[in-house]
Amino acid sequence: MFRRQEVVGVDIGSSSVKVVKLRRSSAYWIVTNAGITDISEKGAESPARRESNRVRALLNCVRLSGVKTRLAVCGVGGQEVAVRNFTFPAVPPEEIDRVVELEAKQVCPFNADEIAVDYRLLPDGPGKTTGYLVIAAGHLVKTKNRLAKKGRLDCALMDADALALLNCFKEMENPPEDHGTAILNIGHLETTFAVEGNKGWPFVRSVNYAGDMMIRAIAAENETTLEAVKAVFAGDPKEIPQPMHESLERACERLITDITKTVRYYGAQEGSFDIHKVLVCGGFSLFGDLAKLLGKHLPMEVVLWNPFTKMRLQIPRNHRGALLKSVLRKSGPTMAVAAGLAMRTV
Repeated sequence: MFRRQEVVGVDIGSSSVKVVKLRRSSAYWIVTNAGITDISEKGAESPARRESNRVRALLNCVRLSGVKTRLAVCGVGGQEVAVRNFTFPAVPPEEIDRVVELEAKQVCPFNADEIAVDYRLLPDGPGKTTGYLVIAAGHLVKTKNRLAKKGRLDCALMDADALALLNCFKEMENPPEDHGTAILNIGHLETTFAVEGNKGWPFVRSVNYAGDMMIRAIAAENETTLEAVKAVFAGDPKEIPQPMHESLERACERLITDITKTVRYYGAQEGSFDIHKVLVCGGFSLFGDLAKLLGKHLPMEVVLWNPFTKMRLQIPRNHRGALLKSVLRKSGPTMAVAAGLAMRTV
């Protein structure tokens, strides 16, 4: 009998690295290790220095979290990762790989010399082969594998960030089929909207407007530095000066428009349902009181989502245990992708 291998979910983002290790009991998920480490911006204009900064952050994050296993599940995301549904006339099992590969080349929405493709079949009526495929630019997969190796990890599995989020949502929230809830992952360089429709069909859209552009807009409007803006919004939202708060609201206008258009587009798809709730997570989700601000302008409930609030903790009663508890309470919404990756099995 094969034994499930222990893995750690590793989310190497543009501004921070997050690692999460979970264990599944019969009734709930248990957190055994977790950590988050910022990626230094020193020398970031150099590609080599930028990569070394990411590797150093990964090494530090793994060390501080106390993770011992070297098997990692990593994720890729952004506009060079696409999730597309497919329905074919019944295809013999031995032909599915070839047919899906051809379909991926036809529907790939970005230019790439090399792509990585994977797929999942979904149940449907007789005479049909249905499912969804994931396409990722080859250089993204190679980069994550290389970073993991330099971080002394073995990337045993690669997943799409958006699918990891949807998996985490299903595991933690156990939603009904027509739940009407979408996930909005706001990073520093990109924002991803994800929802799983009826019969397991995923819908994923990414836009290249996120935290970094909003911070730059706020800094320009207030004639200050990026560091000063980050410092102001890192504190208590109630202490943010009114001009800064108004600048953030204006900076969010494009994001609100993008979300509104995405929800409308999703609603026109077959098998969709009305979106009445949005769960906000990601590296930029804790900036100011962003979820509350989005909820003010969007026609659905908007909630900051921390999936760890429904997990149990198995931690030592020492400084490391106290640190882990604090990290999950304060930074849990930024670690949702890592949690979803950690739920995969090898």
